[in-house]
Amino acid sequence: MTEPTDETLAGGCLCGAVRYAVSLRRRPPVYACHCTDCQTRTGSAFGLQMAVPEARLVVTGETVEGTHVQPSGAMARIVACTRCLTRIYTTNDQRPGIANLRAGTLDDSASIVPAFHVWVSSRQPWIVIPDDVPAVDRQPADADEWASLFARIAR
Repeated sequence: MTEPTDETLAGGCLCGAVRYAVSLRRRPPVYACHCTDCQTRTGSAFGLQMAVPEARLVVTGETVEGTHVQPSGAMARIVACTRCLTRIYTTNDQRPGIANLRAGTLDDSASIVPAFHVWVSSRQPWIVIPDDVPAVDRQPADADEWASLFARIAR
């Protein structure tokens, strides 16, 4: 029997100064966050994120970091390109070891479709979420709730 091979996902910032790669057994689901922080930071209706193990994420190029408290109360660390300030990923103290890649920075971003939505209580009123896509009013409260949401879509 052959061992499954890893898929390498690659991406980078707008100007090309920062690149990243992450190798995984399978592509994690992308989710849309509709919190007002994501709306403000992206200048859009939501942020698209993909949770990956931080230890498997390899970033090249010069980055800058910032911090802020998220609506959930978690302390977030934001990593961005020093030149064009494209946000590459975020971590937070409530989910150690997980990096939330900004999925729009993937080289193959045209292939992504949100598997679920969080913070739909603050989504823009013109956003319509398909009936068959899981959506929660806020953010899952802990690692068990996140795992439950990921498990629902893995079926």
